[in-house]
Amino acid sequence: MSDRTGAEGPRRRGRPRAEDSVGADRRSAILRSARTEFADRGYDKASVRAIARGAEVDPALVHHYFGTKERVFEAAVETALAPLRQRLGRLRAVPPEELGEQVTGFFLGVWENPDTREPLIALVRSAVNNDTAARIFRGVVSRLLLPRIAGAVDRAERELRVELAVAQLVGTALLRYVIRIEPLADADPRELVRRLAPVVQHHLLGPEEDAASPAARTPGASGASGTSVPDDGPGAGTSGLSDAADSPGAGTDRF
Repeated sequence: MSDRTGAEGPRRRGRPRAEDSVGADRRSAILRSARTEFADRGYDKASVRAIARGAEVDPALVHHYFGTKERVFEAAVETALAPLRQRLGRLRAVPPEELGEQVTGFFLGVWENPDTREPLIALVRSAVNNDTAARIFRGVVSRLLLPRIAGAVDRAERELRVELAVAQLVGTALLRYVIRIEPLADADPRELVRRLAPVVQHHLLGPEEDAASPAARTPGASGASGTSVPDDGPGAGTSGLSDAADSPGAGTDRF
């Protein structure tokens, strides 16, 4: 009887084959090279051959693991957003009154960490300069991030609420980390959480009647833009958020 345990033989559980580890290392190297290539040359000028050269692998391996350049970019975006995706997965356990602070803290925390910030900056720069890259980035965000926030929002127009909240945070990230406009670029991240959290909270869980009230639709009723602004009274949904960022232990999972 043959002792062979080749491709036809059973694989031992709990003991990954050596090639699995090698494959994972090669994939990681390709993604690191891809982020560098996309950042330095942009999506249009980046090539599979250059990505392979940076990873010190044959171009055929890039096609083997990812297929097209679009799929390489998509995988790079998914990997860069994985830490934020993991943190947002905890939102269902967050008390509603703390949702805005937690979402804001998780989001800015990923951008504050150099290990997660640099890949994001590289990919965002490609996305804002190329329609294909923007479409891929948008698809990943819509598929992996927005539903996790929406799962913690029990209000009408949930998708619009989540997109408005995320727009607030993405705009801040672009100005602070990519364009680097002062004084925002050097502001204390905890101060940003303190200021942004009430706005995010209002977008996510603010009173539903605000969206339908005549005051919210009438220019000048709530400021020059006509946009309804949450008050500071009881029930505004933001109580405690200003102090939360400065309390002991607050934000330790984010900064």
